[in-house]
Amino acid sequence: MLSVVNRVLLGVVGLALAGVGAVALAGWPPFDGRGDVLLSRADRTRWRDAGWWWPAVVAALAVLFVLALCWFLAQLRRRRLQEVLVETGDGEGALLRGRALEAALLADAESLDGVERAHVLLRGRRTTPEARMGLVLEPRAEPTLTLDALRAEALERARSSAGLEQLPAEVRLRVARHGAERAR
Repeated sequence: MLSVVNRVLLGVVGLALAGVGAVALAGWPPFDGRGDVLLSRADRTRWRDAGWWWPAVVAALAVLFVLALCWFLAQLRRRRLQEVLVETGDGEGALLRGRALEAALLADAESLDGVERAHVLLRGRRTTPEARMGLVLEPRAEPTLTLDALRAEALERARSSAGLEQLPAEVRLRVARHGAERAR
C-alpha cells in the first residue's frame, strides 16, 4: 500500500511541477505580460556582490533534481522476484514462477505449529533468490521451535525442490493479539 501512495504522490508532484512550467512557458497568468519575468532585476542583483550565491543556488537545485530522479527510479524497480532458475541437470534449466515458490513457502509456513498467519516475498536474482518472511505467531507459540521447524521443513523443502544450493531467509516474527484471560 505504501508503494502505491508513494507513486501517486510522485505523479501528483510531477504533474503539478509540469503544469507550473507549462504556464510559465506559455505566458498565461500570472506571467501574461511581455515585461513579466520570474525574477525581477532587483531579485537578480540583490546578491551580485556575493560570488557564492548563484553557484550555491544552481548546486542546490542540481542536488534536488538528482534526489528526485533517484526517488523516481526507485519507484520503477521491481521488488518481487518474477522467476527462479531451476537446474535440471542436463545443462539447461527450467524457470519456476516466483509466485509459485512463494505460495508453496506460504502454505508450508502456515501449516507449522504456532503460526497463525504468514507472508512470503522472494527477492534477489533468479539464480540466487532470497526469502523475506513475516510470521504472526499464536499467543502461546515457542519462537525458537517455530523458527527451527521453519528452517528444517519449509525452507529446506523449497530449497531442495527448486534445486538451489541455498535459500537465505529473513524472518520477522510478531505475536498475534489476543484478549486477556480472566480468572474466576
